[in-house]
Amino acid sequence: MGRTVWLQDRRMQKFRDVLSRWNGGDLSMMEAGELLGMSERQFRRYRDRYEEAGEDGLRDRRLGKLSTRRVPAEAIEEMLELYRNRYVGWNVKHFHEHLIRDHDFSWGYTFIKTQLHAAGLVERAKRRGAHRRKRERKPCEGMMLHQDGSRHAWLAGQPMLDLIVTMDDATSTLYSAFLVAEEGTASSFQGLMETFAAKGLPSSLYTDRGSHYFVTLRAGEAVDKSRLTQVGRALRQLGIEHIPAYSPEARGPLGADVLHLAGSAAKGTGAGRHCRYRGRQPLHRADLSASSQRPLR
Repeated sequence: MGRTVWLQDRRMQKFRDVLSRWNGGDLSMMEAGELLGMSERQFRRYRDRYEEAGEDGLRDRRLGKLSTRRVPAEAIEEMLELYRNRYVGWNVKHFHEHLIRDHDFSWGYTFIKTQLHAAGLVERAKRRGAHRRKRERKPCEGMMLHQDGSRHAWLAGQPMLDLIVTMDDATSTLYSAFLVAEEGTASSFQGLMETFAAKGLPSSLYTDRGSHYFVTLRAGEAVDKSRLTQVGRALRQLGIEHIPAYSPEARGPLGADVLHLAGSAAKGTGAGRHCRYRGRQPLHRADLSASSQRPLR
C-alpha cells in the first residue's frame, strides 16, 4: 500500500470517528472541523458528500494523476541555469520580474522561490520573532498532548531523576508519568506509547526543543524540520503534528504543573514512596498532585 493511499485511509477513519462524535452531540461543528484541520463550512460539505455517496464521495480523485498545470522539468532546469549564469546573487523578487519581462516565464513568485531554495541557490530568510502571547487551550480532550521532563530529587535518599510527564492540553489530565535516570528518546517513546495505547492518537504533540525531539543547528535558532529525529519520524508516520515550544509561556499547562510537582516534592509530599528504583518506575497519579488536574468539561 502506498503512503498516500495509507494516509487517505487514515484520514477517512478519523473523519468517521469525528462525524460519529458530532452526531452524538459531543462536538460542535466548529470543534469537529478543527479536529480535522478544516473550517466549519468545509466539514459541512464533507458531511453532505459522505451522506450522499459514502466514502467514495470523500476520496481524492487526483491520486495517481499528473497535474495538468505541472511545470516540465526541462523548463525548471532552464530557469535555474539562468539564475546560475546571469542572475546569481539577485533577490527572488527582482529575478521573478525579469523572468516574466525578458524570458516569457509565467510562473508565480512563490514557485520560483521554492525552486531556488530547493536547488540551494538562495538562502531562506530567517524567521522573525513572533509576539509572545498566552496560547488558548484546545477546546476538547485528545486534540493536543504535552510532553516534558523535569530533573529533581523526587525521592528521598535517591539521586536526581527525570520525571517524564505526558498530559492533555485541554484538561491537564496526566496520561503518563514515570521516573528515569535521564530524559531521552526511549523515555519519550515510553510516555507516548502508554498514552496512545490507552487514549488513541492526538492531532498534535507540543514539546520543548530537546535534541531527542528536534534538530537545532545553532543554539537559539529555529528547529530544522527537514531533519527529523526518531521521535519526529515516528510522529510524521502517524500523521501527528509536532510543535516546538519557543518560550516558557508556549508550554501551556505542563510547565506550571511540573513546577507544582517539584514544589510538592521539595516540601516532602510523597517523599520515600516507591523507593525501589530500577531504571524506570511508574508513579501513581495521586502521588503527582491530583489537585493540579482540572475536571473534564
